Amino acid sequence: MLNCRRASELVSLAEDRKLGWVDRWRLRAHLGVCEGCRQFKAQMDFLREAIRRHPALREDTKES
Repeated sequence: MLNCRRASELVSLAEDRKLGWVDRWRLRAHLGVCEGCRQFKAQMDFLREAIRRHPALREDTKES
């Protein structure tokens, strides 16, 4: 099983690229038993969505 440090690394890596099936499986198993890492992933998901929705960073609101 993964430790929390490796799980947080995989959560961050998953933001930039698709993980292999072994890493995805191991991360899913770890997130199933670790509340702290689930919260970390939820925070990362929230931040990614907030950045995606920020008006100054959206392509459709930039002036040409």
